Order: sequence, then C-alpha cells, then structure tokens
Amino acid sequence: MPRIPESEIDRIKRETDLAALVRSRGIELNKHGGNGHFAGRCPFHDEDEASFIVTPAKGLYHCMGCGAAGNAIQFVQRYDGVSFRHAFELLNEGSPAFAVHSDTPAKRCTIRRLEPPVESDAEDAELFAQVVDYYHERLLQTPAALDYLKGRGLYNEEAMDRFRLGFADRTLGLRLPHSRCKDGEVRKRLQKLGLLRESGHEHFNGSLVMPVFDENGQVSEMYGRKINDKLRKGTPLHLYLPGPHAGIWNAEALQSPEVVLCEAPLDALTFWVNGIRNVTFIYGTEGFPDYLLDALVKHRVKAVRLAYDADDAGNRAARRDAERLAAHGIEAYRVRFPHGMDANEYALKVKPAAKSLAVAVKGAAWMGVGGKAVRGKRQERGGEENAPQRTQRAQRSGSKGHGAWSGEEKPSCVRERASSSESLAANLVAETAANEESESAPSASSAVESPLVRRGDYHVATFGSREYRVGGLEKNNSLEVLKVSVRLRHGDEFHLDSFDMTRDTDRRRFIERAAEETGLEKDLIKRDLGRLLLALENEQEQRLFEGLTTDNGPQTTDLSPQERDEALTFLRSPDLVHRIGEIFDECGLVGEATNRLAAYLACTSRKLDRPLAVIIQSTSAAGKSTLMEAVLAMFPEEERVKYSAMTGQSLYYLGETDLKHKILAIVEEEGAEKASYALKLLQSEGELTIASTGKDPVTGRMETQEYHVEGPVMIFLTTTAIDIDEELQNRCLTLSVDESKEQTERIHALQRQARTLEGLRLKKKRQRLLTLLRNAQRLLHPVDVVNPYADQLTFTAERTRTRRDHEKYLTLIDAIALLHQYQRGRGQMSEVGGQEEAEYISVTLEDIELANRLAPELLGRSLDELPPQTRRVYEDVKAIVRDRMRAEEIEQRFALFSRRGVRQRLGWSVTQVRLHLERLRELEYIATRSGRSGTAFQYELLTDCNEAEGTHHIGLLDVEKLRVRRQPVGAGEHLSGGCRTRGRHVQRPEESLLMTNLSACSDRTSGAPAVIG
Repeated sequence: MPRIPESEIDRIKRETDLAALVRSRGIELNKHGGNGHFAGRCPFHDEDEASFIVTPAKGLYHCMGCGAAGNAIQFVQRYDGVSFRHAFELLNEGSPAFAVHSDTPAKRCTIRRLEPPVESDAEDAELFAQVVDYYHERLLQTPAALDYLKGRGLYNEEAMDRFRLGFADRTLGLRLPHSRCKDGEVRKRLQKLGLLRESGHEHFNGSLVMPVFDENGQVSEMYGRKINDKLRKGTPLHLYLPGPHAGIWNAEALQSPEVVLCEAPLDALTFWVNGIRNVTFIYGTEGFPDYLLDALVKHRVKAVRLAYDADDAGNRAARRDAERLAAHGIEAYRVRFPHGMDANEYALKVKPAAKSLAVAVKGAAWMGVGGKAVRGKRQERGGEENAPQRTQRAQRSGSKGHGAWSGEEKPSCVRERASSSESLAANLVAETAANEESESAPSASSAVESPLVRRGDYHVATFGSREYRVGGLEKNNSLEVLKVSVRLRHGDEFHLDSFDMTRDTDRRRFIERAAEETGLEKDLIKRDLGRLLLALENEQEQRLFEGLTTDNGPQTTDLSPQERDEALTFLRSPDLVHRIGEIFDECGLVGEATNRLAAYLACTSRKLDRPLAVIIQSTSAAGKSTLMEAVLAMFPEEERVKYSAMTGQSLYYLGETDLKHKILAIVEEEGAEKASYALKLLQSEGELTIASTGKDPVTGRMETQEYHVEGPVMIFLTTTAIDIDEELQNRCLTLSVDESKEQTERIHALQRQARTLEGLRLKKKRQRLLTLLRNAQRLLHPVDVVNPYADQLTFTAERTRTRRDHEKYLTLIDAIALLHQYQRGRGQMSEVGGQEEAEYISVTLEDIELANRLAPELLGRSLDELPPQTRRVYEDVKAIVRDRMRAEEIEQRFALFSRRGVRQRLGWSVTQVRLHLERLRELEYIATRSGRSGTAFQYELLTDCNEAEGTHHIGLLDVEKLRVRRQPVGAGEHLSGGCRTRGRHVQRPEESLLMTNLSACSDRTSGAPAVIG
C-alpha cells in the first residue's frame, strides 16, 4: 500500500480548522494571549487549569501538562482511537470528522464513521460492481497509482473508464461496518467473494485492480498488480481472485478475424492503449483456459498472434498453444520481442510505442495453420494427391521426404507440408523453435527484429531451410521502388529472378516460378516473400533516414574539460596572433606571413554575417594548395566542406544548413567554373534559392519545388589562371604566393628537416597543435561586432571597385575582433522600449592596427591593373634594364632585354614568360623592338626603370593619430542610432594614453589623414 503523499497530508493540515475540530469534541476553548492562541482543559489527562493550547494559524496543539502535541490528523487519531490513515480519511471526508463526540477520548474506536461504499443488502454481482466502482474512484484520487500507470505507459482515460481500472488503497476496510455491527455481515460476504481475507485485510491491498467482465457485464475475475516492487520476501506481485479463472477480458476482440493474445493483463492493456484493440490475455504461461479456445473457434477467428514474453517459458507456451490452435484450423504467429522482454517493456523502450507494436504484430513469425487451409493443394508437378496418399507413397519409398519428383527420388527437394494438420503444425513449430535458437535476440533500439543479414554486397534472409539472397537494394533511392534480384535456395534447388518487390504482378510471377523450380508450396513462398518485403522496406527506410541525418544533420564535437581549458587558455593569450604565427611555423608552413594570417582570419570570419572570401593565385607547383591545406587543417572538420570540382547547380541542392557558418573550399577555381554564378550569389546575398520541378510523393504529379541553401559561408579558392573572372575576384581577397628564390630555399630546408629525428618530433607535435587550434575554433561563437572607430576610418575612393574593397577592410577588422572575443567584455544592446537584448563585442585600436598592416598588401592589388605574377615580371624587367644601363653606361631606350634574360632571372618556363610579357606589351609597359624573320625578340621598357617598387596606397588612417583623436566608446553608456548600449569594454594598458576630452582633441586635429603602405 502506498504512503499518503506529503502534499495531501499538508493540504489536510492546512485546510482543517483545528479550533473547530477540538470544539466538536466538546472541549471549551477561550482566547489565550494576543497571538491567536486558544486554551482549554486537556482531554488526554485530568487537570483543573486550562493548559491545552491550540494555535489554529499553525494547525498545532500542545498540552503544557502531559506534553501531548500534534496536528489535526494526530488529534483525531488520538482522541477517536483510530489509525493515522483512518484519521486522514475522516478529515478528508469533511463533516464526519467534526461530528459531536463524547467528552472523553476513546481508547479504541468501535464505530466506523466513514460512509461505506457498498450496500449490505446488495446481491453478490451488485456487490462486486460496487467494490469495482469504489476502487475505480480511489484510483482517480491516488497520485501514486496514476504515476504507476504513466510509468508503464498505460495512462489512458478511455481505457481506465472502459475497463474500470481501480486501486485498492486499504480504505475499503476502513469504510465497512464492524463485524459486530448490525450491517457487519457484508464483511463475511466480501470474504466469501475473495475480496477480503479472513484477517480482514483487502485481498488486493496496494494493487492496481483490473476486473474481467462476462457477456452479461458482471465481474467474473479480477487481477491485481502491486504498484510497489519493493515488497517483503514471499509477497506476490500478481494476484487473482481465489478459485478457477473465469471470463474473457475485452471479449469484443473475438469479433476480429485476427486476435493478439498476451500472456499477462498489463501486456494486453499495453496493446489496447496503443491502438491495437483486438487483444486479450491468458492467465500466465500455464493459464490458457479451454473456454477461451472454444470461444476463438466459435467466433471463427482465423489467426492468433501470440505476444508472449520473450523468455524460455514464453517460447514453450507459444509452441504448445500454436499446436492447439493449429489443430482447430487457426493460424498461429509468434510476435517477437527482444530476449527477456514483454510487450510492455518493449513499448516503453522502442519509441513510438504505437508504431513499434504495430510493426511487431505485422511482422510476427508464422508458426502453423489448420488442416482445412492446406487440404486439396497441388503437391507435385505431375498432378494432385491428398495427404494420406502422399504419406503412403513416402512410406513405400522408404524416404524421409514427402514424395518423389517425376518418378525420381530427390531427398534434397523436400516438401514443407505434413500429411495432416497436427503433423504440419508440429513441423512448423519445430522449425520456428530452431530459428529462435539459432538467431540472436534483437536489440531494443530497432522497431522489429530483421531477418536480414549482410553478406558482402548481398542481404540474406533465412526462413527455416529456405534461404533468400537479395542483391541491388542500395541502387534504390526511394521506398516507391524496390528493384532487386532475389535468389531462393532450398537444398540443391534454387530460383533466381530480378523484379520489383513493390509490384504485385512481379511477386506473383516469382512465386509461381519459384514453386515450380524448388517444389515448395506457393502459400509458403508467399508468406516468406511478404516477410522479406517488410524487412527490405525497413532496411531501405533506415538507410535513407541515416543518409539524410548524416548528410544534413548538424555535426557537433564534444570537448573534454581538459581540451576546453587548453583552448580557452590559448584564445585568451595576450599575443594570440603571434602564437598563431608560431604554430604555422611549427606545422611546416614557412614564410607567407601575410598570406597565411589573412587566410586564417578569413576562415575565422565564417562566424560573421558577411564573411570574407579568398582566392590564392600562383603558378603551378608554387605552393597554393599547400597554403590552403595548412590553413584548413587548423579548422574543425565539421565546419569545412571541400570539393575538387562543382557542377552548375550542385550548390542549390545541398541541405538547407549544410553551408551555414562553414568554409567552402574548392581546390581549383577552374573546377568551379560552372558554379561561379552560384558562388557569386552565395557570397553577395548570403543564400541561394532555386525553383525546380519534381514529383509529388503523394499524388505522383509534377510540381514546382523550391530548394533553399542558407549562408553565410566563407569561400576558399585556388587558381593558376592569370585572368580571373572579375566579378568573382572583386568579391574575394586575392593572395599571391611568394615565388622568390629565398622562399624556395626555406621550403627546401624544411623538407630536409622533415627527414630528421627533429622532424619526426615536430610531426608528432603538429597533431597536438592542430587539435588545439580546431578546439579553439569550436569555442568561437557568432557574435555581433561593434566598431566604435568606424566613423573615423578612411579608405581610398578612386574606383567604384573600392566600394567592395572597403567592406572587405571593415570585415577584416571584425574578423580580428571576433578572434579575440574571449579577451573582450560583452556589451548588451536593447532597442528603446524593447525587451530583448543582444550581446556584442567592440573593436579595439589594436584590431585596426593589425588590419592596417595587412590591408595595403591584400587590398592594394585591387588598384593594380597588373596581376601579381605579371607585377613581379615587370619589377624584374626594371631591374634587368637598370643593371644593363649601369654595366654598359647607356640610356634606357638603348637598354633592350630579351625573353631569355627574363627567363634566366626568374627561372620560369618559356610559356609563362611569354604570357606575362605579352600582358605588359598590351598594357604599354614595354614595346617590341625586334623579333621578325626569326631573330630573337627584343623589348624596350617604356616606363621609368628607377620608379620605386611599392604597394598601392589605399588611404588608410594612421592608428597613432587615431589614438589621440578619439576615445574608445564602451567604458560607459552611450546612445547610438536610437539604441541604448551598456558596454563592458576591457581597456588594454595601451589605451590608458588616450585623451579624455574627445571634442577638444578633435578640434585641434587638422589636415589630411595619414596614409600607410
């Protein structure tokens, strides 16, 4: 019996007027003091003075003389001489507890004050019904019992009302008249019915009660299940009424041609509440009553699906009952659950329960059929014969099989039928038992046990002595079509065919031909093919679902506490950018200081709303792919997508979030030429949308379908082309690989070091460093970046292209700030009058200073009409001309040069040199002076050879002047754009030099902004 919930006890103590309760027992109370206390004479001992203190506000009483104390329930318990539960029930009932009693407390209560739920003069059937109704009411008022139903997945108001589920909480005995009373005879009648024991205790005390009604609606049996599993040793969990079982639970189920038969009542209730209503139960593995079998035959039930427990006892009972059913012409199927489970446990572990139970019932294993269903079938290719004739012929031939094939004995091709319904059932039951022993128990994670086993490229299902091998399942990409090749093998006979398993005509043709080739019965092959089809559909559905979740589902990597701490320590390093450069060196990427840092920051910008894009441009074998691979290796695998080539519409059909805040790397820009339009849109718009035609899966009609791919995404490309699509290039940062002799020597030295012992140590260390950087990137989150210096920054406006270059410059600053987000305080911004707040981090002067160091080299090329490689050829041509002028002391117009001289200086191929010189000639940097009639080409430099080499100026403001012109915002509150922000800016030591009077400082500052580069 469950304990009374503390919440109910507190409610009774809170709602009971203790002063009124005490007065109802004849005790006079008067006010005592000024704190709401009352005093009277104690009813529990003799006294002359009022020492019995009652405090209604607290619901407590206390006697200063005898020490008696307690609450309202304890007062009734002590005064009326009843148990705690009885006192609780009295107060819970209300008015009976406040009835006027004698002036002296009772030592033992002899009169029950609770209203009895039964009528003493009722007939036995009506008495049973009244107890059932009372138990049903108690169930609805007992949270512990309702929680038990919820925990077993059986809480269903319709089922509780239909089957009159109840709960025996021991209060029935408290409400019955005492045996010595006039109406006390009712106790003896309830004992005779089995509801009360001789001791007076309820038979189903502490149990969930489930009655069974007969066809007249009267209770014929009751089942009780203890809701508390922790009982004294020897106390049974399951109870029935004394005597033989009677009645069929849910007798309406027998109206169905198929019935699910369970071993226990709660298993049957599990099926019912999950939508399978044609279900009933037996009374344990040894409790299949004859009257239930007679009822199944009477109602002409065609098939019974035995949903017994998946244990040894359940399997034995299933084989026994299958034989009994088969003897009466009823097919038997075994519903298979994981080993050791029953229906209720299976429904709790395999979700959704309704679907899993339906699939389990539908995929039940066939165990036997009645003789009427198989009599008269054709048994051999040569003609028909009945069962006795076939048995006699088998005995004459001395064969253990079931006949001969065209007059020749072939024991390998055995018929899977018996000479009578009894032998047929016995054979099939034995075969099913052998299969159950040979096959492993399924896991609770699958909806139903699959007979399929993977063997190489095939799926194999074995049913008894019949083996079905299926090939080509992976070639089907939907559940509408299952074109497979199926080989049925039985002994030495087999049949092989390719067909669509979803087409009825194809299956019928296979069954006809397989029966002819193997000698098996068509009905048997038909059942096998049905089970095989269900198994293939489940396999195909699971494969397609796993493909969707694997391709489109978000991938996450959980970091251990140690990994997280190491990554946070790294991100909080004051020299974070310098440490990243050191890791580049230790990972084997020497030189390229600007390029590698720019590429790293661009990849980090994937977390921004408008990320940067990068194109690495160089000649073949210069190291552009090495630079890309080195940078990508520092970012988590789940946040980068890499392709060698892309078709025109490939991007449109990716998952909706496959690219969001990720890196899209394409090895060669030429491989993405067909997808260049989509790449441009993805970079500019931040998303892709395409309308295409497709088939409606329900109607089969063609319809317009929309595919959407969300950004933002960081695009990473490499190319050897000199001329890049201008629309794509002006959306990207163009990085030119260092092709100098010095860089080549550094690479050679690194390659040689990799073969040494030190190189091996660095290789081992490299993996730890890359893991550290990947974990650090996993900790970075998309967050808004606010640049308090944005209105003071400058940028060149010479060309319209700088409109995009200026945005790249600002995004570069944002990416640097984003990388340092764990070193910045978070600001909170909320709209005026709004409730939601958004976090942001602020840009510092150091972020702008780093961006200004990188920007001239990265963005200055956008103002240069020469590609990077052509620019290098041009600078080398100027050097050649200067050297010849000094050596021969001639004027520049006479200092001609040849292709060979350029080739020798650069070490490039003829094709490369010719291509770049032709570009310089077209742009009128050089002119051809000879080369006709087979003579060597000679060129003249048309520009000044003494012109200094330098990066184009892009008009950036000097940060040092910015330090004295503006105080950073974020140390307090300010209004901007109609928003009120509360910054928590962490000021660096360098910022302490900033002037505090912003307006005065701005007035003193004059002149054009300084330009760097």
